[in-house]
Amino acid sequence: MTMIAIAIGSLVVISVAAGVLYQFVGARRSARLYAPPGTMIGVGGQQLHLVSAGNGRPTVLFESGIAASSLSWARVHPAVAAFTSACAYDRAGLGWSDPGRAPRTVARMVAELRAVLANAASDGPAVLVGHSFGALLVCAYASAHPADIAGLVLLDPPSEWHPMTGQRARLLRGGIQLSRVGELLARVGVVRACLALLAGGTPGIPRRFVRVFGPTAARTLERLVGEVRKLPPDLHPVVQALWCQPKCFRAMADHLAVLEETTAAVDRVISLADLPLVVITSGDQSPDTLEQHRRLAQRSSRGRHMVATNSGHWIQFDEPDLVVTVIRDMLRRDLQSTGGGVDCTDDSTNSQAARCVDRPSVSGGGRRAGP
Repeated sequence: MTMIAIAIGSLVVISVAAGVLYQFVGARRSARLYAPPGTMIGVGGQQLHLVSAGNGRPTVLFESGIAASSLSWARVHPAVAAFTSACAYDRAGLGWSDPGRAPRTVARMVAELRAVLANAASDGPAVLVGHSFGALLVCAYASAHPADIAGLVLLDPPSEWHPMTGQRARLLRGGIQLSRVGELLARVGVVRACLALLAGGTPGIPRRFVRVFGPTAARTLERLVGEVRKLPPDLHPVVQALWCQPKCFRAMADHLAVLEETTAAVDRVISLADLPLVVITSGDQSPDTLEQHRRLAQRSSRGRHMVATNSGHWIQFDEPDLVVTVIRDMLRRDLQSTGGGVDCTDDSTNSQAARCVDRPSVSGGGRRAGP
């Protein structure tokens, strides 16, 4: 029995060592192939990745979802940069940014966002566009620093996480635990190997492996893979390379751990005064979430609520032209009167936008165009 135990122990040690070496070599190769497309800026003793394009005022800055990077705006960013300055960045630990040097809190993320804005939009207030968790964060930022903000566009904020129920708390704890496991597996090359098999047309092994962690984890993986495939094909290997890094899983766990605090912070925002605000709900949300989003839009006297009827949660993937149109319209209609808008020469109305429900939250004039 002793010899068997020694043999098994030796095999485990050799396997782990081989995995660590495989991860090290792969990470070095990915760093050479997929250098940061933007610039690295110093924020709080760490380097954050910022991608900027276009010219004009006000600057539009994109804030990504809970575990997403600046790449999640790839179908929107270039189009917005065609008529004004547009920027996207990676929060600490995600994309090309350094891991966070301190635990995630709402106050710390708002402070880091302000430092990013000081680099990206030093010439005046900016329009912030946030998706999911990012929508909550930019809303909290607007409440804390209203003078920095020219407008808000919120894509499918996860309002359903507040108040926190027992069931949701269990789901959240499970997500944090799985993220920690993912970090460990990434360190020993397991994640890199699974993603290589998945990308190479051999999905059976990775799918069977993920099922070990339960049906929820398997469904989550399938859904995320489906969303990533909506990105331009040339970005697929870049996303794969980024998610082979242990720091991304650690950052996901850290952001999930602060989700309840973030939703509660937004819930405490009573008024956004007359800030131009558009809340866009995905077409597959529940009536309760629709109502929460409608009430969120009502916190500004210039708030509007829209439903992207042809979109799932990742509205910027499913209907990118709609998002671009909403941003362009905000700059033209809501900001030109204050001198902060831009000269938009394209007056065409996007067909996807016409399929949405536009519900001004205060005054009448809402419309339903199309089925």
